Amino acid sequence: MTNIIDPIAEIDEARVADQDVVIGKSRIIFRRFMRNRTAVAGLFIFLALFLFSIFGGFLTSWDKDTLDPLNIGMPPSPDHLLGTTQAGIDLMALIVDGTRTSILIGLIVGGVSVLISAVYGCTMAFFGGKVDATMLFILEALIMMPAILVVAVATSGSGGLKDLPSWLLLIVVLLFFSWMGTARLVRSLSMSLMQRDYVKAAKYMGVPSRRIVWRHLVPNIGSLLVLDFTRGITGAILAEVAFSFIGIGIKLPDVSLGVLIGQATGQVSSFPWMFWVPLTVMFLLTGSLAMMNDGLRDAFDPSSSSIGRAKQAKPQTAKKINK
Repeated sequence: MTNIIDPIAEIDEARVADQDVVIGKSRIIFRRFMRNRTAVAGLFIFLALFLFSIFGGFLTSWDKDTLDPLNIGMPPSPDHLLGTTQAGIDLMALIVDGTRTSILIGLIVGGVSVLISAVYGCTMAFFGGKVDATMLFILEALIMMPAILVVAVATSGSGGLKDLPSWLLLIVVLLFFSWMGTARLVRSLSMSLMQRDYVKAAKYMGVPSRRIVWRHLVPNIGSLLVLDFTRGITGAILAEVAFSFIGIGIKLPDVSLGVLIGQATGQVSSFPWMFWVPLTVMFLLTGSLAMMNDGLRDAFDPSSSSIGRAKQAKPQTAKKINK
């Protein structure tokens, strides 16, 4: 849902005391976000998991390809901080690699899908007419395609795709289906922006179409794109976990959170740490993104009271000078 910006609230928030100083809009949004403790906590949790996925391998001397025959299916211990699998593989190494894969999929799918939806939706709204009708027909035809069937066929390893890693195939398939809903919303918002005077003036002045789209349409739907970026990361991670859980997503030897959860589902009573550790990491990852998304939504909405208001400076009293 998009936020309707109240210009009066923007001016009140931007004014600094009784001085003629106005804070930039990006700085206002940043301050609102940082006043939201829940959103800041989500940001720290996500950054911690991101750093863990990069540098977590230094926390253990084992890797995901090394077996420990003396510690097969063992619970957490000083040698293996998160325990081992039934094959003797260090679970910490698997969690690090799986978290890195899931975050990589989320960031790529979330970022690229937002870019595609912004360009596609703004192009439909700008040109209109037959171009809009044709592109909208293609969009609705793609929406009707069954995503699960396409994922199953693409990741099955048939044809010339068997040499590509399964995580790359999953990224391509998720990108194919993740931008369509946002593109329709961007189109409707951009069509309203096309009626603004500054867009009409740019067209009459002969400004190139590409520049109008990038300089006038896309920046004015920036709040929608930022929120959709965080939602896209969450959706991509959950889709990866769901597809890998049912066996049509990431395939071995590639590892992800969905693969680890799916492998340990039938052994929760025997090896509970193999199930609850990746599940906890997934909850922390998606939960932190949800908290960040709520904070960004409130930060972009100047009329929101959930994050409080900026403190007003006390008026300075003039000193009386006795002659």
